[in-house]
Amino acid sequence: MGRHRKIDMEKALDSVLCVFWRKGYEGASYADLTEAAGVERPALYSAFGNKESMFGLALERYYERYMDFYPEALKLPTSREVVREIMLRSIALNTSEQRGCLGINGVLAGSDEAEPVRQALIEMRAGGEMQLRERLERAKAEGDLPESAQPDVLATYILAVLHGMAVQAKAGFPPQVLEAVAEQVLAAWPGK
Repeated sequence: MGRHRKIDMEKALDSVLCVFWRKGYEGASYADLTEAAGVERPALYSAFGNKESMFGLALERYYERYMDFYPEALKLPTSREVVREIMLRSIALNTSEQRGCLGINGVLAGSDEAEPVRQALIEMRAGGEMQLRERLERAKAEGDLPESAQPDVLATYILAVLHGMAVQAKAGFPPQVLEAVAEQVLAAWPGK
């Protein structure tokens, strides 16, 4: 009887993350995942559980490793700096080797079986929007945004632009084009 290779959990999770990022939840087959992780299917199940739980772990890793700039950007002194940093760092991430955003590419529309994954992605995106809204509310209270500013609408607007740019990045738009979009958004920003 052959000996099973010991799985390097960290390396395997990074590999699985890249597959999900590139192909989305439903586009990633078990063959893709096992090949990327370098293990047989039973070892992958044993290490990470089913595909849904594997995606959940990959999504957590994505936010820890690749979206770590987001909370840091929220600490910048002005709303314009916050938005600029989030947009430019998102563009850099979305035009990297993997192209696009796992939070968007994961499951925009999917089968009924993928509904829990779609809901998890919706919750993650909503959490990011809430953090941005709260930061913009603080900017308004501090006088950085005018009294007429609507932080909830501004947060939704910025996330809608970011999500659209993630889709464009996945389609191959170059960073320079997306950076021009970001500069257009900043040119119309109501803050100082």
